[in-house]
Amino acid sequence: MDIVEKTSKYLGENIENLRSLKNMSQLQLAQQAEIPRSTLTNIESGVANPSLKNLIKISLALGVSIEELLSKPRTDCLLIKSNEVPVLIRGQGRVRLHKLLPEKIKGIEIDKLELSAEAVMGGHPHLDGTKEYLTVLQGEVSVHVAGETFNVKAGDVFAFSGNQPHSYRNLRKTTSIGISVVIPMPVFL
Repeated sequence: MDIVEKTSKYLGENIENLRSLKNMSQLQLAQQAEIPRSTLTNIESGVANPSLKNLIKISLALGVSIEELLSKPRTDCLLIKSNEVPVLIRGQGRVRLHKLLPEKIKGIEIDKLELSAEAVMGGHPHLDGTKEYLTVLQGEVSVHVAGETFNVKAGDVFAFSGNQPHSYRNLRKTTSIGISVVIPMPVFL
């Protein structure tokens, strides 16, 4: 199966799954997307080559990105063995950053930080409107952000705007471990 056939298959499966999750019939989705039901039926079955216009209409009607429609369908359950969790080495080789979110979701990150004794790691500013939450599980981590330094001990949670430069420093002579969660914050008018 070539990439076009796979993508058409993924598209059909994703539309059907998302439609089912929203308890919508094909007719209801077609009406909401303002496309003929026959067009939607052909797209769901994987035989149609939808136009960009129709992809946009369907994604808007389902409330998801076009990327999510075209990606390999997600399963309800996913077990990632410890040796398969991606690990980035940072901080001159003294920091291990375990990427705990297996699917890429724009603006969201979940990482486990393992900082060797007295290790330092610069943080990268995240998207505008994000908030970062650092929970220290073991040891103590100093976070420098917005011109201030905050010492976060085991059990503490430190929240800050994620879109600004920041850095982490292990204050202990042993490894410190923390979990960093970055999420976009809703804007309330």
